[in-house]
Amino acid sequence: MEVSLKPRGVCSRSITMDLEDGIVRNIRFTGGCPGNTVGLARMLEGMEAEEVVRRLKGVRCGFKSTSCPDQLACGLEAVLAQKEK
Repeated sequence: MEVSLKPRGVCSRSITMDLEDGIVRNIRFTGGCPGNTVGLARMLEGMEAEEVVRRLKGVRCGFKSTSCPDQLACGLEAVLAQKEK
């Protein structure tokens, strides 16, 4: 299933990924710092969604209260919660 997220408070304008049987694949950021977002996407490829949330939730970017990784985690957590209903 393709997941589209709309991050808030960060440079990235959108995050899309495929979620297949709880595994994240093909993460794509639009906007943000290319080196960081591409590197993050490659590192998370094939990881369990719950593990992504556990590792990334709460990561901050400088003085901001959030970050692109945190926004990915929060959005993914919301998607997982919806699937459980």
